[in-house]
Amino acid sequence: MNKKQKLWSREEIIIALDLYYKVPFSKTTKNNPKIIETAKIIGRSPSSLAMKLGNFGSFDTDLKKKNISGLINASKLDKQIYCEFENNLESLAYEKEKAIANIKQISIEQHLDIDLSKINSVTEKIIKIKQRVNQNFFRSSILGLYNSRCCITGISIPNLLEAAHIVDWSKDVENRLNPRNGLCLNALHHKAYDNFLISITPDYKIVINEDKLLNNNGDNKNIIYSNFIDYKNKTILLPDKDKYKPNKELLEQHYHRFIKQK
Repeated sequence: MNKKQKLWSREEIIIALDLYYKVPFSKTTKNNPKIIETAKIIGRSPSSLAMKLGNFGSFDTDLKKKNISGLINASKLDKQIYCEFENNLESLAYEKEKAIANIKQISIEQHLDIDLSKINSVTEKIIKIKQRVNQNFFRSSILGLYNSRCCITGISIPNLLEAAHIVDWSKDVENRLNPRNGLCLNALHHKAYDNFLISITPDYKIVINEDKLLNNNGDNKNIIYSNFIDYKNKTILLPDKDKYKPNKELLEQHYHRFIKQK
């Protein structure tokens, strides 16, 4: 007699869904290190978790546009949770961290390694926790959506990659956690982007401020060409999921400021 299969809990599905947005669908296999790591946390086999991610694929309109279908064994709870968080990844990130803390039977601040001993207000503690979650969320979601590749150079060394805001979070609080306000850039190009030495047009082309880069930098001419000017007019790498491609209006805002400073 077969052993009765253990039903997935809401917490486990939330943790799995968070991972779904950080792993390209083509890499949702039992051998993926991220799947192995997460499976261990929730007490499931990597094969079982990979299948759950495949279930989410059956709801994903981006996959359907590419004639890719997910698995057919999704549960009603799978669909309910997918629909609940599909357009609210910020809440998903927070609920995921709470779920992991609960599974580990520790507080969320312990899980996130946050010292709240000097904060007495419950409201302030929650704000502090959410700030940490949001910081982690933006980086992990951007690197996940871009498959841990710099969208300009394609370099795929995680320690060299950063989640860059298209429009600085201080100038657009509403979009500070919006994945469509993010680009995966290596540290060098992130710095250049923030200082308007480079920009990206609304049609995803790379533009370079050659005058500023080359002015008084004759000794570095070859380096500047290989790291910047050689990428001029090339199209950036884009996320697999169409709905998380960089927002063209936000790109226009940065590009407009770039033009003014040339």
